[in-house]
Amino acid sequence: MNARQSCLACLEQDPPALFEAALWIAAEHDPSLQPAQVLRDLGGLQHQVAVGLPELPAQELAQPLLRRLNELDFHEDDELPLRPQVALLNRVLQRRRGQPLSLALIALELARRLGIPLQGVNFPGHFMLRVPGADHLLDPCGGRRLYTRDCRELLQRHHGGDAELSAVHLQSCDARSMLQRLSRNLRQLHHFNDDFLAALKDAERVLQLGPPAMTDHLARAELYQRLECPQAERFDVQHALLLCDDPAQRMLLSERLRQLNAIPALH
Repeated sequence: MNARQSCLACLEQDPPALFEAALWIAAEHDPSLQPAQVLRDLGGLQHQVAVGLPELPAQELAQPLLRRLNELDFHEDDELPLRPQVALLNRVLQRRRGQPLSLALIALELARRLGIPLQGVNFPGHFMLRVPGADHLLDPCGGRRLYTRDCRELLQRHHGGDAELSAVHLQSCDARSMLQRLSRNLRQLHHFNDDFLAALKDAERVLQLGPPAMTDHLARAELYQRLECPQAERFDVQHALLLCDDPAQRMLLSERLRQLNAIPALH
């Protein structure tokens, strides 16, 4: 199996092998990466974390786990411009710097190994974690507790003062949702760094991992435009049009489609 097939196979396991699947995503961009070796090496980090945890019931160890990772120098990478290394798990483990989702994936794997209950929460703009049944979220970048008011302020900071917090923002998410979000992050990072072929791999994976949004098809269409592939671009514009509910945007997409249809096919 190739890296993409191995990633998808990990998701078919029960329960899904989330962390290994994320490593196979990194292996798509680094053929020398051996996920099995990274999984073995993670035992060293697991030991470092475990020896620093307090004697508490497993239900109370999620926040100490995140604080322990912070003590071991795992932090959010806020150096601009952001590069793909902040979302590639092998590089995050090497550098101990990453995006919130990348840090959360490491924490979730360590929690699984240590028997600590922990879930991912697909919060807009900043991935979060939660202990099942808790009345707060946990920031994977250090373990800070966030209650409803904190979540509302964070949402408005990322999406503007008119953004309204809803229950869907606070729901736990499954492995496919996390990897789809990771793939979107990588697609954007590779695009920003002008690596359009790498971004195309991520864009294709986004569409494989779950129901695509209109913006996912438009993102891939833009990559095909950059790569001068008008036939492939047309395919994604057509699908974006099918998913579009906004009349004004439908007019723009229809006009773009007409222009693409005027481009003769290459033979």
